[in-house]
Amino acid sequence: MKYAKSYPTTEHENAANKFVEIFSKDSRVNSILLVNSCARGKATKDSCLDLVLLINNLSEKEKIELDFKNLLKSVPEFIELKKAGRFSHIDLFITDGQITPNEREWESGPDEFELAIGNLFIYSFVLFDKKDYFLKLTKKYLPYYSENLRKKKLAEATKFFLNNIHHVQLYVDRELYFAAFDRLYKASQEFLQALFISKKVYPISYAKWIKEQLVEILGMPRLYSEFVQIHEINKFEGQEIAQKAEKLRKMFQENVK
Repeated sequence: MKYAKSYPTTEHENAANKFVEIFSKDSRVNSILLVNSCARGKATKDSCLDLVLLINNLSEKEKIELDFKNLLKSVPEFIELKKAGRFSHIDLFITDGQITPNEREWESGPDEFELAIGNLFIYSFVLFDKKDYFLKLTKKYLPYYSENLRKKKLAEATKFFLNNIHHVQLYVDRELYFAAFDRLYKASQEFLQALFISKKVYPISYAKWIKEQLVEILGMPRLYSEFVQIHEINKFEGQEIAQKAEKLRKMFQENVK
């Protein structure tokens, strides 16, 4: 599925253009990317303008952040952007583009490895690329990372998914319904992570744009309908949360291979 940059307001566009004008001249910067809602044509006037700077030397990161902080106070286009909507401002992320899996805790929910790759290399829009720096980086992660790592990540996602699922009934039996629902919700996010890994497709988010991802990207409208029903709780205190967990477990078995 193809996306194209689309700014919701003139202020967003002017701020982005000014940002590129400034930082494309910075010798420390190799590439400038537009990411998230504006990059995918989904932004509103209240949306952030999410931008990424790709640099070689991460030791320069704090200096660049300080330079940017000072620019926010003086550049007219940046100041005007803050007036466009409720949360409209530049959200800057600086990286060298090297993404590695992180160790995770039992109750932390899915890690951001696949999300980081997807939003940086698939769902972004290149605003500036010096000597094809960004293009060369993509070869490490596209069309997907190594098969050995994929199998390892899928096994890990499955392990954490089942751990959360198996806690739901235990908490319901103890009338710890909010804890049970928390485990169900984390398991639902781990389901999405495992599903995307199994399909060798990078996700956008495990909390937002779920319909877009399941229906438009994966082409699974029926699964989306079933996934919505998992989160529809009519009676919070009772067995329903545990029943939803069991249904989600079966969905995992049917869809994650």
